[in-house]
Amino acid sequence: MYVCELTKRKYRGKKLKEIRGPDDVAAFVGPKLRKEQREHFLVLLLNARHEVVAKETVSVGSLNASIVHPREVFKAAVLASAAAVVLVHNHPSGDPEPSEEDLAITKRLVEAGELLGISVLDHVIVAGRGVVSLRARQLL
Repeated sequence: MYVCELTKRKYRGKKLKEIRGPDDVAAFVGPKLRKEQREHFLVLLLNARHEVVAKETVSVGSLNASIVHPREVFKAAVLASAAAVVLVHNHPSGDPEPSEEDLAITKRLVEAGELLGISVLDHVIVAGRGVVSLRARQLL
């Protein structure tokens, strides 16, 4: 309840950012994530019109790893009554190619989202040398 009220207050009267694809995600969080020296895992909480109602940092890891648990990813989504989420993380190495761990956690989070009725629309990896969308590569 508390998170929902804070979210409403934060975005009251403001035009919400629509997410229509990986380019929108990269424009929304990419400039900041590209500069980070450690891996950051974020979740964008979206309403039914795919507008960002909140951005939550789920985990800050090391140079090449971040611990992500479905409970932490979906906690904020449930509290904010999000209809869908977009997963985002950076690769400080500069290489946006997804690792086996990235694919495994994405699969796990998609399954958890299905159980909760919250769609995982995409998992976007932001790096210095580009952006990779797992949905665009049909890996989601």
